[in-house]
Amino acid sequence: MSKTDITRAFAGGKAFIPFVTCGDPNIETTAAVVRALAEAGAAIIELGIPFSDPTAEGPVIQNANVRALAGGTTTDTVFDLVRDVRAGRPGTGGTFAAAPVTTPLVFMTYANVVFHYGIERFCQRMVEVGVDGLILPEVPLEEKDEFASVCAQHDLAFISLVAPTSAGRIQAIAREAEGFVYLVSSLGTTGMRDTFATDLDAIVAQIREVTDVPIAIGFGISTPDQARTMAAKADGVIVGSAIVAQAAEAASPAQAANTLGAYAKAMVEAVR
Repeated sequence: MSKTDITRAFAGGKAFIPFVTCGDPNIETTAAVVRALAEAGAAIIELGIPFSDPTAEGPVIQNANVRALAGGTTTDTVFDLVRDVRAGRPGTGGTFAAAPVTTPLVFMTYANVVFHYGIERFCQRMVEVGVDGLILPEVPLEEKDEFASVCAQHDLAFISLVAPTSAGRIQAIAREAEGFVYLVSSLGTTGMRDTFATDLDAIVAQIREVTDVPIAIGFGISTPDQARTMAAKADGVIVGSAIVAQAAEAASPAQAANTLGAYAKAMVEAVR
């Protein structure tokens, strides 16, 4: 697996990209959900490594991070999860063995998590277990090289977020984009919402002027209608809070897999 697998994921049409907080409500549920999302046709799956201060997140994902950490999920737990789903073998608990997951996987976490683990060691482990890219939402353009340079050495995509700001800022970030451009639908934190920035078409056009890297819109998308609308503007859509909320409410890993598998199929169909 490598960063080229991320870009290739957009070759088959519009991409549905779900996000999961690893370890919420438990790691067995996360494994079952990742497999269900892959089977449903997700183009890329984002895996959130829990952190104590997830500043980009709204209440749903913040609370999921708290629960995952309280349940004992660590960075190594998440690496082991990826190793197991890539191999198609059961993880902790000995259940849910299935076909190996070949869908591109991207970590989304925070700089302190990577610093604490060691940037080089973190990227090396990503390669070992089969992760293709990294998103650190709070790291600005001016400070990304410390991470992006190590990612590049390991053929990993360092994926940048673009928010609705000035055209100059948008294009400066887009020029250096890898994997895909993560276009934030509205200023603020993640979370389901009814309204989005009104200038997304203009922002997409500004990005297209300087890069041909695919664009995926995220933050706030939760329904098939919203996904369909956003997919018409870009190359894919990212859905997080709606998935995290459903996983947290499930009574068992099997129920979470069934519920989110059906949800993902509807979203995949909506973005096509």
